[in-house]
Amino acid sequence: MLTGISVAIMGGDARQLEVIQKFIELDATVTLFGFDNLGRQFSGVSNAKLDPMLLQTVDVLILPVVGTDDSGQVESIFSSEEMRLTDDLMSSLPKHAKVYTGMAKSFLKKLCAANGIEVVELFERDDIAIYNSIPTAEGALMMAIQNTDITIHGSVSMVLGFGRTGFTMAKTLQGLGATVKVGVRKPEHFARAWEMGFQPFYTKDLYPEVGNIDLLFNTIPTMIVTAQVITNIPHRALIIDLASKPGGTDFRFAEKRGIKAMLAPGLPGIVAPKTAGRIMANTLSQLIEEDFKDRSDVE
Repeated sequence: MLTGISVAIMGGDARQLEVIQKFIELDATVTLFGFDNLGRQFSGVSNAKLDPMLLQTVDVLILPVVGTDDSGQVESIFSSEEMRLTDDLMSSLPKHAKVYTGMAKSFLKKLCAANGIEVVELFERDDIAIYNSIPTAEGALMMAIQNTDITIHGSVSMVLGFGRTGFTMAKTLQGLGATVKVGVRKPEHFARAWEMGFQPFYTKDLYPEVGNIDLLFNTIPTMIVTAQVITNIPHRALIIDLASKPGGTDFRFAEKRGIKAMLAPGLPGIVAPKTAGRIMANTLSQLIEEDFKDRSDVE
């Protein structure tokens, strides 16, 4: 239970609704910022405008999946008003408070560090990333089906990266009957991909490997599907880039060459917000219970 813990939830998307509900059930004191246009009503929570005074008693500040942009702006699909985290707001938080987000850009990290506030990035955790890889893979398949005139079964599909998302993506494609080529950098990943029945290759050899593919799913967040690589990709192929913005594909050159390439970060929140929200809510509640269980002033 989170009785006595003051939680402020600022902005976000449909995933945050599951987080709000979870914290209500655990008896936390919940204040919402940036939910003024929310049609759904939650009992036992306070809706407020962002004010330094209201942050002075907050133990936990929960931000959206991408905490802020590079100027401190916090996005919310449930509000038409702009919200921006400033030094004035952050300095109002008690020193024991913690900020939780999916991933923190440098602005948020510097702001928290300057005020002695710990920031916790959920997407750095293996469990969150693995759980989220499931709706990511399903969303990527949905996009592939909607944007091609072939079946996944029998296709030659390529996955770049064999991390948490790449692993699930490759296994899902294989389960649907695709021939799956997996681009890796590490010998141990090569061995594991081979053992699982994929066709592994090293990413340094990407250019010749793309010559016969129908689908390419990239999970590597650095420029890897370069203009040179794209010159050898068949015109029929579809590129779906799952890496965080700006992705790892030269989208300008792909368009110039007539190859459809789509950037698709954040799929869990788009295709399965309830599931993705529950993943976040469960992990957040467990972390906060552990982080604050020894506080003598929280009963």
